Amino acid sequence: MTSSFADSSRGFRIFTYSFLIIGAFLCVFPLLLSVSYSLMNLTEVTSKAWLPAAPQWQNYAEAWDDGKFDLYFWNSVRIAAITIVGQLLFTILAGYAFARMEFPGKNFLFGLMLATLVLPEAILWVPNFITVSWLGKVGQLQWIDNWPSLTIPFMVSAFGIFLMRQFYMQIPNELWDAAQIDGAGHMRFLVQVVIPLTKAPVFVLALLSFTGSWNALAWPLLVSRSDDWRPISHGLQSFIQEAGSLLHLQMAGAIISFIPILVLYFFTQRQFIEAMTRSGLKG
Repeated sequence: MTSSFADSSRGFRIFTYSFLIIGAFLCVFPLLLSVSYSLMNLTEVTSKAWLPAAPQWQNYAEAWDDGKFDLYFWNSVRIAAITIVGQLLFTILAGYAFARMEFPGKNFLFGLMLATLVLPEAILWVPNFITVSWLGKVGQLQWIDNWPSLTIPFMVSAFGIFLMRQFYMQIPNELWDAAQIDGAGHMRFLVQVVIPLTKAPVFVLALLSFTGSWNALAWPLLVSRSDDWRPISHGLQSFIQEAGSLLHLQMAGAIISFIPILVLYFFTQRQFIEAMTRSGLKG
């Protein structure tokens, strides 16, 4: 009986590990193929070769120069930085309000906010564009073809508010009682107690905000008129020409644009896993 149980347990482990290895390979394979394509010449890419005959490392320098990545990369960094700061500010405050404060219509407003998660992103483009076009210019600040139209509409995230609320609700009420005894209000309690205890979701929110801003293309093309504020994703489009796509340069540019996300995730991986585990979210 014991031997039969051990055999079945061993068989289950073998099946589990085999399934996980196959899944990991399917996830990594597109990235490896992209790296391989980025080191080929155009003839090898169009002939659907798997590996380059000789690595073409100059593809990366050529993609950087031809795609004007020096400008677009800096634009994406600025856009992402402004978006992250704004989203952290408003999302942390809103998440705390929904979790720790009482006000009329709280549950209704929270449910209404969650309902926006089912809306496709493209549906929001028209009302957002009408809004930024109507604002036009506030004082000396131009909205269209400037950073406000690229960042302000995305400084509030329904998922981010939900994520922060889940963590703030786990803060023991005894800490709030102790803070009140010391004369602290909600703002002081949030800054000095709550935020230090919830660094993991803050890092996750920053990572998700950076990824969304870095990968955006349709909205920046809609509200930008010149290269002054167009992101790095626009540079990748320059390799799509009427005669066909320069796939080897496009893949090289894609790898370049992917590196910042990979580096950021490397530094926030532990916090990301911790946040997803403690919040009960499964992805």
